[in-house]
Amino acid sequence: MRKLSHLLFLGSLCAAAGLRAEAPIVLTLADALATAEQTSLQVLIGRETVNQAVAAALQQRSNLLPQVTLDATQRRSRTASVGGALVSSGINNRFDAQLNARLDLLNPQRVATYKAATYAEAVARLGQEEVREVVQAAVATTYFTHLRNLRRTEVLDANIARARSLVQLATNQLNAGVATQIDVTRAEAQLAIEEQARLQQDTLVQSSDLQLKQLLALDLARPLHLQEFNVRRAEPAAYTASLAGVTLEQRADLRGARKLLEQNELEVRAARFSRLPSFALIGSYGYASAEAFDNNETKIWSGSLAMSLPVFDSARSRALTGIALSRRRAQELRLQNLETEINAELRLARQDAASRLAQINVAEKGFRLAEEELTLAGRRFEQGVADNRELIEAQNRLAAAADNRIEAGYRYNLSRVELARATGRVGAILEEQTE
Repeated sequence: MRKLSHLLFLGSLCAAAGLRAEAPIVLTLADALATAEQTSLQVLIGRETVNQAVAAALQQRSNLLPQVTLDATQRRSRTASVGGALVSSGINNRFDAQLNARLDLLNPQRVATYKAATYAEAVARLGQEEVREVVQAAVATTYFTHLRNLRRTEVLDANIARARSLVQLATNQLNAGVATQIDVTRAEAQLAIEEQARLQQDTLVQSSDLQLKQLLALDLARPLHLQEFNVRRAEPAAYTASLAGVTLEQRADLRGARKLLEQNELEVRAARFSRLPSFALIGSYGYASAEAFDNNETKIWSGSLAMSLPVFDSARSRALTGIALSRRRAQELRLQNLETEINAELRLARQDAASRLAQINVAEKGFRLAEEELTLAGRRFEQGVADNRELIEAQNRLAAAADNRIEAGYRYNLSRVELARATGRVGAILEEQTE
């Protein structure tokens, strides 16, 4: 009996754990955008790229710091002197322990190289910011796509309900002698079409569900529940040059391109500086003895100021300068092209958002007219004035109008996401949610 109670207790725990595992994931758009920054492969790789750039800048900085080494050497040798005859001397021992240091007082090439590395770090950070914008735009698009598919499911369920009501109505009319058998068959065929569309929609819902879970690294087995998000229907402001300037400053890709151009300029300077002399302070301090730790040490030290000037290095310097100048010219062309692309993207995004907003109003008007047409067609069939072909056609037009209304809202949401991405602030879409 006790064993049975234990088994029941374990079974209840497993059942409870199973219920907890199947608990739905409740997700808002804000949660999705925040989760993407922590789980997206592109964002994580971008962070590692920034870490590499930081490490590279530190490596170049270390070249500007004093280079200090501790050297210890134990030598054992035997020498011979040559006079009138070859004379061999005894074995000599010597131990040296020295602290050697070198400090570059003036090395223009290394200074310019270090500054270029710091700019590379800034470019990497701006690149990561651009990747984050792209990932957030993809997540928002997938979020709205899944919402669209769920809303279409509701429309298809309503279509099935109307088709079943039509079958019942046609059967009643047949029994009353007002309709014929073909009206019932036609209604049943319409019901089969709607049920097939509903089954196909399940696959689309499953596809967008899995796609969103993959983007956010969520448990694929758990059900997902999305919170509704409707973007405010606001007419986009007219395109102005001042607003375009603000947008250019917000775009991480453009700021990164400008920073990269500055880095190329420093690389040109570093290549030219390779022909300049460099000055270094060199010193050492330590002691020497016959053997290590024999308490018979003698202090030794030295100090010097060194200058290094390349003499036969003009060909190499010209080649490095030519390469750096070519990179700078190429980056200038890319920057000009990027500025044109961003202005074109902003113009198109504003036009698309305005057009999508107008299409919502047209789609809602078409839906209202389709509802009115369905009501009138239903009355005509109930009164026996016409068969149910008009009613079926009216139902199909209402289903198309309902789907068109959902699609118009979906396209408008996507256009607002694209407008936010064009202005360099995808997260700003969260401020556009309607109450």
